[in-house]
Amino acid sequence: MAAIRYRVAGLTLLFLHLVLVGWLTLRPLDVTWVTAANLEPLAGIKADLVLGPAEAVRRIGEALLLLAPLGVLLPLADARLDVAPWASLVRTVSAGALVSLGIELLQTAVPGRVVDVDAVLLNTAGVALAHLAVVPACRARLRRRMSGPGGGTGGPRAGAGRGSVLGRKRREGGALRREEGPQGATPRIPRVGIAP
Repeated sequence: MAAIRYRVAGLTLLFLHLVLVGWLTLRPLDVTWVTAANLEPLAGIKADLVLGPAEAVRRIGEALLLLAPLGVLLPLADARLDVAPWASLVRTVSAGALVSLGIELLQTAVPGRVVDVDAVLLNTAGVALAHLAVVPACRARLRRRMSGPGGGTGGPRAGAGRGSVLGRKRREGGALRREEGPQGATPRIPRVGIAP
């Protein structure tokens, strides 16, 4: 039940964040001139550093923070606790990179916007940093809470009382055995002949 709540909350927040990102990045800009597209990695970051430390921190920070919430919202929308940390990181960073690339490609049709490969790099780095800073610790805390007494639901679950077999097996750490009767024949798929 908690996984469904996390998934709904994650999907809702993810949708709202992507709407905000789309509004910020895909609005036409009313500018008198536009710089050329930056297709050389790290050239835009070097140009930002030339503008001085305050302006460089502002520009680089904006690019890092734009998609950083995806590093937390994508795993939250997935709502699984038993995921390998590296697999989760790779999936989340890959999805963040694809979203950033999609935004950059869509900006080619928006007046006043240009493609910047450094924006993709910084957006992806922001997703990775947010994921590493928040997700492993939160998953570990939720796993501890779910494995604690009552499974974190605030009370014993149905059928998990002290006298029940399910409760006894859970306390002993043993595997649960299915004790219901047969539920019918296993469905079979008919063979399909090979066409001539």
